[in-house]
Amino acid sequence: MTGINQAITESAPKVRSAEDMATRRKSDSEGFLLISPAPPTTKRGHTSKPALRDCIYGLAVGDALGVPYEFRPRGTFECTDMIGYGTHGQPTGTWSDDTSMTLATCDSIRELGHIDASDMRDKFVGWIARGEYTIDGVFDYGGTTARALHTGKGGSGERDNGNGSLMRIAPLAFTDATDEEISEVSAITHAHRTSTDACIIFVELMRSVMKGALPSWVLQLKDVPEREIRSGGFVRDTLKAASWCFVNTNSYEDCVLAAVNLGDDTDTTAAVAGALAGTAYGLKAIPQEWIDTLRGKELIEQCLF
Repeated sequence: MTGINQAITESAPKVRSAEDMATRRKSDSEGFLLISPAPPTTKRGHTSKPALRDCIYGLAVGDALGVPYEFRPRGTFECTDMIGYGTHGQPTGTWSDDTSMTLATCDSIRELGHIDASDMRDKFVGWIARGEYTIDGVFDYGGTTARALHTGKGGSGERDNGNGSLMRIAPLAFTDATDEEISEVSAITHAHRTSTDACIIFVELMRSVMKGALPSWVLQLKDVPEREIRSGGFVRDTLKAASWCFVNTNSYEDCVLAAVNLGDDTDTTAAVAGALAGTAYGLKAIPQEWIDTLRGKELIEQCLF
């Protein structure tokens, strides 16, 4: 077992040395990848957490790009732009449960100023039961998530390791959340160690990107052939696929299109990849026509902290 699978199975990797610190998207003469963290953004007269808006818009745009193609096998389509309808019959620019649950997470942090898994769960119930944090109502959700919100207990079996907590965990990278708190937020719906560890690792990765770095396990994905990347709903596969798209592309646009074109769970793979790329490249790097077409921007703005 090597690379990302080992990292997930064991514990969240910590970036401690120069060898573990890569640099971002544009190769320099020594072959490193240089990352420049996005500058802080301003909302309603105050400064938000650095790159939070970049991350959330990156996630939402990736989600909306993937929605029309969800469940379609790799190689049966080519996504080159934002379109509508398709799998779920939604208008162009519509995002799914990935963004809705991410916004609910943000809104809880905005209201309370700290991590509260119970409050987040209440907001998730408001989403799935009443269509809160949606544009036109709920049209897509995972079985593990639905059962967990109905029973009040996150799925803890081996088969409960879909990507339903990974897809919404990115906001915690912009807080001082501990590994225990990250696990608790994952466990609202996905309580198995595989899922909670994946969330811890992703938050650590997001924080590394904001510091201008990539851990060694991500760099190991550089130039891994696409045929070795799986894009179904298993949480480890999604984390690996999103990271692969990020490290093997040179722009926000290329990253999220690569994620969608992996097929299958297109919206979530692109949402997770989009959170990474939005954070790294910034909001201005997202094609303006995609931002203009994205629906629900007022709701997004209301939930940022």
